[in-house]
Amino acid sequence: QVQLVESGGGLVQAGSSLRLSCVASGLSFSSHAMAWFRQAPGKEREFVATNRFNGAVTYAESVKDRFAISRDTAKNTVYLQMNNLKPEDTAIYYCAARYGILATHTEEEDYDYWGQGTQVTVSS
Repeated sequence: QVQLVESGGGLVQAGSSLRLSCVASGLSFSSHAMAWFRQAPGKEREFVATNRFNGAVTYAESVKDRFAISRDTAKNTVYLQMNNLKPEDTAIYYCAARYGILATHTEEEDYDYWGQGTQVTVSS
C-alpha cells in the first residue's frame, strides 16, 4: 500500500521560510517522479514543483526562485524548501507521486498517489 505523509506546514509571517517533507512508502521511490501541488481556499489545486530526479526539476512561475524541491533517495523523502513566503502562498500543500521519471508532468491527473496535505498559512 502506497503512503505519502507530509509534514512541516505551519503559520508564518510574510518573508519567512518553511521546509515541507513528504515520506513515501510502498513504492519504488527512485522510479517515481515526485511533486508538490497546493490548493488555496476557493481555488483549484495547482502545480507547484516536480522532481523526477535531482537535477530534473520544474517549478510553477509563481514560486520559481523562491522554492526548491529536492529528494533524498536514502530516506524516500521529497522536500519543498519555501523561502520569502507571501500571503498568496497560503494553501494546503499536497505531495504526489507518479510512476516514471522520463518526462515532466505538471497536471494533477497525471499523478497516481497523493498525501493528505499539510496547511501552510502566511500572514502579512
